[in-house]
Amino acid sequence: MMNLRQLRNKLFILCIIGCLLIPVSTYADEGDETLKASLHTVKQSSSIILEIPDNLPLFTYQSGLTFEYPDAVRGIYVTGPSAGGSRFESLLNLVETTDLNAMVIDVKEDHGNLTFKPEAGSEFEDISLNYIKDPRALLEQLEEKQIYPIARIVVFKDSVLAKKRPDLSFTKNGEVWVNGKGEAFVSPFQKEVWKYNVELAKMAAELGFKEIQFDYVRFPEGFEKRDKELTYDLGDYKGDELSDVKKRVEAVTDFVAYAKEELSYYDVDVSVDIFGYSATIEEAPGIGQNFSRIADNVDVISSMIYPSHWTPYFGIDNPDKEPYRLVNEYAKVENEVLGKLENRPVSRPWIQDFEAPWLYSGATFQYGIEEVEAQIRALNENGIDEFLIWNAGNSYTEGVDYTPFN
Repeated sequence: MMNLRQLRNKLFILCIIGCLLIPVSTYADEGDETLKASLHTVKQSSSIILEIPDNLPLFTYQSGLTFEYPDAVRGIYVTGPSAGGSRFESLLNLVETTDLNAMVIDVKEDHGNLTFKPEAGSEFEDISLNYIKDPRALLEQLEEKQIYPIARIVVFKDSVLAKKRPDLSFTKNGEVWVNGKGEAFVSPFQKEVWKYNVELAKMAAELGFKEIQFDYVRFPEGFEKRDKELTYDLGDYKGDELSDVKKRVEAVTDFVAYAKEELSYYDVDVSVDIFGYSATIEEAPGIGQNFSRIADNVDVISSMIYPSHWTPYFGIDNPDKEPYRLVNEYAKVENEVLGKLENRPVSRPWIQDFEAPWLYSGATFQYGIEEVEAQIRALNENGIDEFLIWNAGNSYTEGVDYTPFN
């Protein structure tokens, strides 16, 4: 079955053929044998075009910016305020003076706001914050330095949309439900939410971003413990004869497939952030993440494998204090899972460059050069050459050697 891009390509070619046929057929009716022969040739050509393989990419959107995919993406996370503020110069310098080569920049941030002002009249004007004054100029600067640009879009954690449209969210006693951090979510069951986020992704692609990274592609953590006390619409999944867990998995997986299809015209890679532990189990029952099925629908899979975010696992009592060992054990599992896929995506995990004081009653274990490099080395030794580094405040350790350890 043709996807939307392939259908558009073929219709475009047929329109061209139609324009050619009109003048040829007009004069051919007057008896000119040469023109009649030309008409026959054009008709034959149209038949050949209709038989073009569906997997042949003919036409895609061109933003006017050119970025070469790096030898392997090695990137950092950049917030909207950092991208649009004075800190951006120091982050540019960090990338230029090291073996880093990419930036993951917030386009839609954790609360649900757009990080720049779109064109007047845009449906997204009311959710926009003017952090990045001129996103196109920022991307042109990255193009000049050949820093690979990735647009981060937070999907289902969205307090802004949830409060604006409670019908798209989860409610309790008539109020929008929030988690312990005061965060609200919108429902993966709602296809209106899918379209809303994908339209934002298209906007990012048109600006010139080369990859769309979807984050929070899931239900709220611990959803399986509270779904019965919350009110929400199952949408098209209402009649499915599936368990509640399977319905959640279907909704999340279907969103990813929908996003990939809708963005095919824009010639951008599609990536998804996913909990690392999802790779170690068949599927995460509450949040609806099935690692294999999501990975099978994306170009890049970015597991969040921060050592601090694991409870005792892989026989490691305190993963935060053993970053090399944790990442090494995880990488073995992920390689095994991805190795079974027909459409294996690029593995590009998120690693840690921050401390986790919530884990300690006394002194907090510090992350510095040794700890960051240990994670990179563990990935490289398992054949994973790409990585992204997370620090919520964009304060990255100085002096780290990001050069591959191969």
